[in-house]
Amino acid sequence: MRLRNRHWFSKTGLWVGLAFLYIPIISMIVFSFNNSRLVTVWDAPNSPTLKWYGELFSNDQILNAAWLSIRIAAMTATGAVILGTLAGLVLARFGPFRGRALLSGMTTAPLVMPEVITGLSLLLLFVALQQLIGWPASRDITTITIAHITFSMAYVTIVVQSRLAGFDNSLEEAALDLGAKPPKVFFRITLPLIVPAILSGWLLAFTLSWDDVVVSQFVAGPGSTTLPMVIFSKVRLGVSPDVNALATIMVLIVAMGVVTSAIWMRRQERRRVREMQMAAAANK
Repeated sequence: MRLRNRHWFSKTGLWVGLAFLYIPIISMIVFSFNNSRLVTVWDAPNSPTLKWYGELFSNDQILNAAWLSIRIAAMTATGAVILGTLAGLVLARFGPFRGRALLSGMTTAPLVMPEVITGLSLLLLFVALQQLIGWPASRDITTITIAHITFSMAYVTIVVQSRLAGFDNSLEEAALDLGAKPPKVFFRITLPLIVPAILSGWLLAFTLSWDDVVVSQFVAGPGSTTLPMVIFSKVRLGVSPDVNALATIMVLIVAMGVVTSAIWMRRQERRRVREMQMAAAANK
């Protein structure tokens, strides 16, 4: 009886949590097909319609902002993966060393630092650098990308460090015993095994950069308005139906990316397990 009650409570909690998260998203998707300009009033005789999707794709402001956000997010994710992977390797593999606690604290500080403080500090830094060395000449895509890398690399570091914490070091030791050089061991054994963590970190950094508003408002200039900034400005003046259409497209793109990534990582994990089983059978 107790197990049955526990099972019922777990299922109820799961469905309540899913409903709390996804019912607002589903309602937004439904209202993106509403013919009425009032986003909370369903125009039953003339709905559903794709009118707002057509207006969305003819809006140059939104399209330019979306393309800018994609470029910034891609560069941010790539830079964050490079720096975050290096930091994760150092923290997970190099053991105790002088400055380890300082490096760990500075790496994870953006996780708990308020975005307002991060954005303001970066703005003051860019202004000081402009006065001292003349760079950056203006606040544009470069300053936004640097600011996004600053806080997103912390998430990549945590993901990579966690993956390396459960890593089987005997594989690397076996390769070294067989005469492989450390760089070859890293690129042939270590790197392929932590690729799922690196890919997860890249997707997480991409999403964080794409979604950021607060930091971007501090370090963006007049000609570098990202898509979240455009949406935020539209919402403050009143939600328009084309914003629902834009949000629906973003949700679908993110969902497709998550599903594709999950399928790819599952296949890679099955391949790795199969290769380890074949290697164990050959050793017998």
